[in-house]
Amino acid sequence: MSPLFIPNAHPRRATLAALVAGQVLALLALWLFYPLQLFPSLGDVFRALGDLITSQGLLQELWASLLTAFQALGIATVLALFISYLTALPFFRPLAFAASKLRYLTLTGLTFFMALLLSSGHQVKLSVLVFGATVYLVTGMTRVILGTTQEELDHARTLGLGEWGSFWQVVVRGKLADMLEVVRQNFAIIWTLITLVETLYQSEGGIGLLLYKQNRYLHLDGVVAIQLVILAVGVAQDYGFEAVKKVFFPYAELGKM
Repeated sequence: MSPLFIPNAHPRRATLAALVAGQVLALLALWLFYPLQLFPSLGDVFRALGDLITSQGLLQELWASLLTAFQALGIATVLALFISYLTALPFFRPLAFAASKLRYLTLTGLTFFMALLLSSGHQVKLSVLVFGATVYLVTGMTRVILGTTQEELDHARTLGLGEWGSFWQVVVRGKLADMLEVVRQNFAIIWTLITLVETLYQSEGGIGLLLYKQNRYLHLDGVVAIQLVILAVGVAQDYGFEAVKKVFFPYAELGKM
């Protein structure tokens, strides 16, 4: 029996690549030859994509959104790491616990208070993205830190490291690869939020505003084209994070299935 139909099997990488390519081609063929009535055809989407690039500045808007997204991710990562590392001290654990629970807050209404506190639309937009990303990052990073086993800490102590030395070597340096994985998994949150905040604060444009305009005038082919662009960028980011992880933490996957 093919390993593709055996539970928990591990097919070869080339086999998986061929499987993915085949399924993508099948979906494209289905879309091309059997289009749904309410869904734009593949040709319409490609034409809309060309029009968005040549006459509506899709690439410029995408670049503006990318800059904002990476700026928010950088600030949110620093904040989340700081809060999460504090959980090593029991006194600060309620802070991380409270920060992780804030992810249940909705942004409706919250943006109003941010607008009162901050002076520019860019600051409000950035603050919303940082808030949205930080609460999710804290949740994941705290779980990584609290997952440190007693055996790992005892091993560091037997090497002559004190409590702070054990914390630095085991929790900070030893968990960096896991932290990067948490950042990679939660980057999608920013892309979900950025299309929302760019429609609320339109002064700086962005791909979210472009998507809103296409949706408002029922240009469904344009909507699908932009969604596919965002999907492609997200997938590229995923592989980018994987590449960074392999370069800086080549031994992180050892011992993992």
